Amino acid sequence: MTLLKKIAELPKSIILIILITAVIVISSALVELNQSRKEMIMLMEQQSHTLLETMLASSTNALLSSEKLESELKQRLLNNAVLIKELYEGGRVTNKLLEKISSKNNLFRINIFNRNGKKIFTSTTEAHAGMPEKTSPRFMLAPIFNNEEDTLIIGIKSARFMEGSRYAVAVASRSRDAIVLNVDAAELLNFRKQVGFGVLLKDITGNSNIIYAILQDDEGIIAAAGDEKYFDHTDAAEINLDSLKSFDWRIAEKKDTEIFEARRLFTYQGKEVGVFRVGLSMEPIENINARITRRIIIMSILLFAFGSVSIGFIFIRQNFLLLSRKYASFKEYSQAIIENIGESIMLLDSKGKIKSANKATEAIFNIPPESFTGKKFGDAFSGNACGDILLNPSSIFETTCGINGKNKTLLISKSSFPDEKQEENIILVIKDLTEIKELERQSERNERLAAMGELASAVAHEIRNPLNSISTIVQQLNKDFEPKENREEYNTFTRLVYSEVNRINTTIETFLRFARPVELKKERFAAGGIMEQLKNQYSALLKERNIELEINNGWNGEVEWDRNQILQVLINIIQNSIDAIGEKGKIEISLKPGGNEAVEISVKDNGKGMDEKTASKIFNLYFTTKPKGNGIGLSIVQKIIAGHKGRIKVESAAGAGTAVIIILPKSI
Repeated sequence: MTLLKKIAELPKSIILIILITAVIVISSALVELNQSRKEMIMLMEQQSHTLLETMLASSTNALLSSEKLESELKQRLLNNAVLIKELYEGGRVTNKLLEKISSKNNLFRINIFNRNGKKIFTSTTEAHAGMPEKTSPRFMLAPIFNNEEDTLIIGIKSARFMEGSRYAVAVASRSRDAIVLNVDAAELLNFRKQVGFGVLLKDITGNSNIIYAILQDDEGIIAAAGDEKYFDHTDAAEINLDSLKSFDWRIAEKKDTEIFEARRLFTYQGKEVGVFRVGLSMEPIENINARITRRIIIMSILLFAFGSVSIGFIFIRQNFLLLSRKYASFKEYSQAIIENIGESIMLLDSKGKIKSANKATEAIFNIPPESFTGKKFGDAFSGNACGDILLNPSSIFETTCGINGKNKTLLISKSSFPDEKQEENIILVIKDLTEIKELERQSERNERLAAMGELASAVAHEIRNPLNSISTIVQQLNKDFEPKENREEYNTFTRLVYSEVNRINTTIETFLRFARPVELKKERFAAGGIMEQLKNQYSALLKERNIELEINNGWNGEVEWDRNQILQVLINIIQNSIDAIGEKGKIEISLKPGGNEAVEISVKDNGKGMDEKTASKIFNLYFTTKPKGNGIGLSIVQKIIAGHKGRIKVESAAGAGTAVIIILPKSI
């Protein structure tokens, strides 16, 4: 018997009930499908809004970092320019002097032009005679020559004759001559590239559900990342800039693919930079639609086959559970984006109480994020020094705060928004700049030490040759010449001269040892071996001085270092600790993992410590607080650590002891 015959045998009322039930259930399912799509789009709207706000904050931070670097570079050039101006107005400027100043201060070139644009002094030998000029000093420096400006920030410009870019400034002398200083702008341009929009957008599009991220203006695409086939330029006429000042989105058809595109206008310091566009995949919604459609077909078959109203109820319930799981999955995906951003993100209520914080918050405050919930924001800091951050009128600012007893430099971005209850909420994006600042200071120390080492090497070589001649002559005189009178006095003087020559030669050897590049003899060994060696070497000596030695070996993995040089570094630091303690005290040496394939070694003592001014100078060449010290030991330590691509920092306070912390990569 066929299916149609079976259906014909059923009472018309049952068939009608089945048909009505099927229509009702299918209609309900279609309504539910439409509602689910709306809810999913609403969720995508909320999460894309949060993503764009985070991108804006990160972009602003990147621009601020670039501007800060350029500001410091400009100030350094202006400081040198003022010095040269004073020398020039005093009639003391020569090409040789300008060459010396340029070399010492790492400047690319110093030129002085008269009011006719003619170069009258320069720090370099002319190497481009006959080459065509790209720019004319007469026009570029016109505001100085015409008495319109005393200081001219030229900024980044193309080299006048050669390839490349320069960053230049100029100041006017009393006679309206122009003193121009410039440096190679490659480092500044490279830094901008590293922290620029392209890197940010590339990080954002690392998630498979983000198809593309684009920053564009009226001229075209500024930066983009993701699937290149969707990198189209939306005309300005298609974008309502007034709506983009807050947030806007659309579902666009691109390459036969539906994409959820969120857009937001990016302004920096009152100027419109461009529009951020983020394209999110509609695949999750499409998958849900496909699943729901299949469920409707199955449910219809079951309704017609069994005539059971209950099956429709079960289908709707299953559909609801499916949507709930997808909603939770999408929520987790959006939360993962926020949790994996490198900056700390905090959500506060209008009273300054913390509602939530992401994982990056723990790295800054060393407290699990869940411990913040319900606490006041100011309680996260040591003392009350940073409790007034929420009162700061600026939306972005840099500040130094005490956290767990240590000072940290923070870059804070602050914004607010009303929630569904129209209550004001505050979003704080906090970036820890402490390590960046420390790296800048260490880089400056390395540059100073390198310059002083070159000077010491040059001076040592110049002195060594005549010293060798003097030594040879004195020895030869002592052999070949016999004085007729005062023989003993003669011999005493010749021995004294020979002894002093040797003493000077020893000092020169010390200079040359510092000036030589660090030659690393790498070997692979267990890091704990160094700790055991230090314990055996110093236990007896420290016991005599009533100094307690504590070794904490928290890691015994293998490293690839120059074992002897690292051992020498630790010996120098331990000896300084012994000198600071004198007698009766404690030295604690610790070894532990430092994160990111690094190892941290710390040497702490409870000696007399140092004030902040002294601590800032201890790595300077020839700086010493010891009566018999030569001021070279810690400079060599700094040089060895730099040769191992590591970092060294000192934490000390007068009367509270000193901690020297070394962070080295496991392999160099």
